[in-house]
Amino acid sequence: MADTESEQGSPFWRFSLRFYRQPGAADACIALQDSCGVDVNILLFFLWLATARRCVPPAVARAVCAKVGPWRDDVVAPLRTLRRRLKDGSSLVERNTAELFRTKIKAVELESERLQQEAMFALADGLATESVPTVEAAARANVAAYEQVLARTFAPDPVEVLIATLSAGKHGAGR
Repeated sequence: MADTESEQGSPFWRFSLRFYRQPGAADACIALQDSCGVDVNILLFFLWLATARRCVPPAVARAVCAKVGPWRDDVVAPLRTLRRRLKDGSSLVERNTAELFRTKIKAVELESERLQQEAMFALADGLATESVPTVEAAARANVAAYEQVLARTFAPDPVEVLIATLSAGKHGAGR
């Protein structure tokens, strides 16, 4: 992504762009998405809230997931599925042409994620969160609340990569 993209949008969107670019963060997010059904945007939202030491109770996490779910299911996920299917090319369309089309779909998918994140950012101030002493404590609590909502235990290795990345503070958090 171009640097100008990271200068636009909400503080949450800018955080996500910077955080996702940190070594290991993208791979950890995709691993959780593919193995546990994690919505990476929701996970990033909960991590972003943690940078302000905001702890999201499970009921609030459930409400966020319910609010975001229709957009993810109807818009983001189908675009992702299409982009991934096009990765292997097409037997009908010449490979370079198919790849150019895939690149356009990828841009639309990214825009759908940005729109989701902007809508989530608008929810942030109204969320009933609790203040905790550290970013790490908030991040761990928020991940646990998300696990509870999904009724899944996330793979520990990617979670630890994300917590370590967040704790390192190289992502330029803030509002």
